[in-house]
Amino acid sequence: MKRQTWNALTQWSRPLQIGLLLCGGVIAACGDDANDGAETDAGSNGAGTGKGGTGGKAGGGGSAATPGSMGGTGGGGAGGRGGTGGVASDLDAGPGDDDGGAGGGLSFFVTSDTSMTGNLGGLTGADKRCQDLAAAVGAGSKTWHAYLSVEKDAANSGNATNARDRIGKGPWYNVKGALIAKDLTELHSRNGDANLFLDEKGNKVNGQWEGSPMPNQHDVFTGSKADGTVLADRTCKDWTSESMSDLGQVGHTDGLGPNRNGAPPYNSWNSVHENAGCNDTAPRGGAGKLYCFAVE
Repeated sequence: MKRQTWNALTQWSRPLQIGLLLCGGVIAACGDDANDGAETDAGSNGAGTGKGGTGGKAGGGGSAATPGSMGGTGGGGAGGRGGTGGVASDLDAGPGDDDGGAGGGLSFFVTSDTSMTGNLGGLTGADKRCQDLAAAVGAGSKTWHAYLSVEKDAANSGNATNARDRIGKGPWYNVKGALIAKDLTELHSRNGDANLFLDEKGNKVNGQWEGSPMPNQHDVFTGSKADGTVLADRTCKDWTSESMSDLGQVGHTDGLGPNRNGAPPYNSWNSVHENAGCNDTAPRGGAGKLYCFAVE
């Protein structure tokens, strides 16, 4: 009778012993994996090396842009090291991800310098002006173009070139990291804004906004219609003229007219009115300023 009882106990306990051996020998087989599933390879994008524990799985949080969470310590087993956290992926973070210096994420500005006439040296001279000013604030490794239209462009087989076709596809940010527009459609649908349309140093442009210093300088050369295409006979002879008889189309950086009037057409940043003559940019509120965009 005693022998039969002993044999029965032995047969009943053997599976339990095997199970205990398996739990002790295979890390997390009866521990965290029971809750979190099997471990992943080295934290799947994360740097987690933990075998066992939830470390591998949690460390894989490097997708999208959020660093992977630290892995757990492994619930039942020897507590393999958790993942060390995934490496965050590159966001379209906009500013700050390119050059160093103050202009690291800068991709749009109004020129801080001025021109007394409409003779800008053509598109080549205007582009160089943008490039030099950008370089002065640490954004010179990018290619910069002035937002200007011309009627006859030697670089375009003598055909017209539209300002909107010279500036890339966006998005564009000012020196303070604020988004100007995500693409060409949004850019040509927006109004001027004194708090966004800043120069490369982060300064507001004198205009019609409340408290603005004088003189008014919010007129910026574009030679363009509101959609960014060339406006005939409003390009100061393709930005080579100093004649009173030639004219250049301008927009308003602040989107305001007299008495802070924000109604059309005063609200347009790129096409409000013609200047008084390409011989002198000051009358009517100008200073020969330009819009500069990073093409790449």
